[in-house]
Amino acid sequence: MDYSDKVIEHFMCPQNVGSMPDADAEGIFGDVTCGDSLTIYLKVKDGILTDISYLVFGCAAAVAASSMFTVLVKGKSIEEALNIGGRDVFDALDGLPASKVHCSVLGPQALKKAIEDYESKRKDQS
Repeated sequence: MDYSDKVIEHFMCPQNVGSMPDADAEGIFGDVTCGDSLTIYLKVKDGILTDISYLVFGCAAAVAASSMFTVLVKGKSIEEALNIGGRDVFDALDGLPASKVHCSVLGPQALKKAIEDYESKRKDQS
């Protein structure tokens, strides 16, 4: 299985990794077909994702895709971040092997759940 240099870089030196105890929101998404699971933590201020971190359980492609996704969305508005999909992650990593393409959607799916959590918490506060 051949991985691009960007996949190897993000696997060997993942960015934004770790839990966030004081997160404004959390979202979890797992792919039952391969056992990969991603938890995303968000800090949001004025509709902007000011900080993002994650914990991932999975293969090298899942780690790299999760790392790249956080790089792509950090600092973006909620709306902009929600528009970043699996294809964007795939392209930013210069591709993934066919059997690992599903890893590119872990981040976008976990983010959707985190935003739902964030909006639910905001609604409860008002």
